[in-house]
Amino acid sequence: MAAKNIDLSKIHGRIQFVRSFPDYKVKVVNHFPDLKVKKVRHFANKPGLWKIVTSCPDYKIQIVNHFPDFKIKYVNHFPGVP
Repeated sequence: MAAKNIDLSKIHGRIQFVRSFPDYKVKVVNHFPDLKVKKVRHFANKPGLWKIVTSCPDYKIQIVNHFPDFKIKYVNHFPGVP
């Protein structure tokens, strides 16, 4: 279960990876993710679809190893909340 009761279905769109001042801290895992993420180039308009950008993000994400807000797994098919 995701910490802080985050509505993971709303985390999609333009994502910027940052080293400080993130909106969310995320850990990348291979098993039991809170959100399955597919990186896309266009139409990041559904849960789990992330377009990686360097400016004007919808969300700023910091990749961490400890104490994440939620866990993600990168997938090629079926992104979203498992």
